[in-house]
Amino acid sequence: MSAAHAPGRRALLKLLGAAPVATAIPLTAGSPASAAPAAPAPAPAVAPGIVKPLPPELFTIRGTNAETKVTALRDTGVLTPADRFFVRNHTSTPRLAESDWSLTVWGSGLRGRTPVRFSYGQLRDLPSVTRTAVVECAGNGRSFFATQQGETVSGTSWTLGAIGAARWRGVRLRDVLHRAGLSASAVEVMPRGLDDEFISDGVSLGRVRRPLPIAKALDDVILAYEMNGEPLPYDHGFPVRVVVPSWIGIASIKWLGDIEVSDTPLTSPWNTRFYRLFGAAHPPGGSEPLTRQTLKSSLELPLGATLEAGATHRLTGRAWSAAAPVRKVEISTDGGGRWRPVRLRDTPRRDNWVRWTADWRPRHPGPAELLARTTDAAGNTQPARTVHNTQGYLFDAVVRHPVTVV
Repeated sequence: MSAAHAPGRRALLKLLGAAPVATAIPLTAGSPASAAPAAPAPAPAVAPGIVKPLPPELFTIRGTNAETKVTALRDTGVLTPADRFFVRNHTSTPRLAESDWSLTVWGSGLRGRTPVRFSYGQLRDLPSVTRTAVVECAGNGRSFFATQQGETVSGTSWTLGAIGAARWRGVRLRDVLHRAGLSASAVEVMPRGLDDEFISDGVSLGRVRRPLPIAKALDDVILAYEMNGEPLPYDHGFPVRVVVPSWIGIASIKWLGDIEVSDTPLTSPWNTRFYRLFGAAHPPGGSEPLTRQTLKSSLELPLGATLEAGATHRLTGRAWSAAAPVRKVEISTDGGGRWRPVRLRDTPRRDNWVRWTADWRPRHPGPAELLARTTDAAGNTQPARTVHNTQGYLFDAVVRHPVTVV
C-alpha cells in the first residue's frame, strides 16, 4: 500500500475498533501456533469477567478486580504463581484464540505510513528475550490514604496486593517497531488492548490504551507471550501483552491488538483523565502523566493478626522500588519508635522485589503496630506520609500494621 493510499488515522481507528482481530498481512514466514491455554473447569463465578478461580484464601474481590492477599505469598518464591497473581480489569477478560489474533502496527511514525500486521507465529519467530519484572497497579496501597491518613480518594480500595512479579518471555518492542518501519520522526507509541470498550459515566472511552514515549519503547519494553514459562493465562493478557518494567501497571496493556506509532504526541483518557496527580498539592490541570512506580514494603501477615506473647515469631515480607534495587529494609515493632534491619532473602535486582525476614518476641499482651520501611540504592526511603492526590495513586508511605498480642 502506498503512502498516498494509506488509510487516514480516523479510518484506521474505525477499522481496528470494528473487530478484535483482522486478516494477517504476511510479513515473515509464520511458525506453527502453539496450543492456547486450556479453559479452566467450570466453577461458580466469584468476580465479574475474571476467568481463573479466585479462592477466598488467595484473593479479595474488588469489583472487576482481584487483589492478591499478601498472606498468600508467604510460601512462594520471588516469582508470583499465575494462580495467585492479581487481576486488574477495566471490563472483563476476553478469551481470544491465537489462530485468529494479529498485531497491527500503524501510524504517522512509520516510514510510508503503511500498516504492518504480525500473526502470532510471526511474532514468535522474532528473537525472544526473558525479563523478570514486577507489574504493580498505580493505585496499589490506595486504601491507606483513608485508613491511615484520613483523606478521601476515588478508585479501587487496594491494600498492598495489587502487585506481582513474573518471568516474562517475549520479543523486544523495539524489534517489532523496526521491523514495521519505524521512522526517525516517531515520538510516541500507543499500545491498545482487545478487551471491551470501557464505559465511564455512561460514555464509552474506547478500549484501554496509553502512550509511551519512543525512548521508553525502544529501551526495555517487551511484548510478552509467556509468564513463568507458560503461555499467558487469559486473565493476564493471552495471547500477547505489553510489559513495561518499572512503570505503573496501566502501561503494561493486556490483550494487545494494535500499536499506533506517531510523529506527534498522543493522548488517551488514561494519560489525561486518569493516571495523573490531581489535588491541592498539584498543578490546577494535574501533574504530568504518571510513568515510574514508587517504593513500598509489606508484611505477609493479616492486618489485625493475633500473636502470642513470649513466643518468637518469624515475620516475613517483601520490599520493592521502581527507581533502583532495594538497599535495605528496616522494621519497627513499637509503632516507629525504634528501627532495626531485617535479613534480605534475595539478591536485590532492578525491576524486582526481595523477600525479607525478621524475628520478634513480644513480651507483653496488648495492641501493637508493626512497620516495615524500604530504602533503595538511589537513596529513596519510604516517608511517614504520602502527599495526597484525589485519585489515590502512588501511595508510598510506611504502612502501619496493627496486631494484637495475647
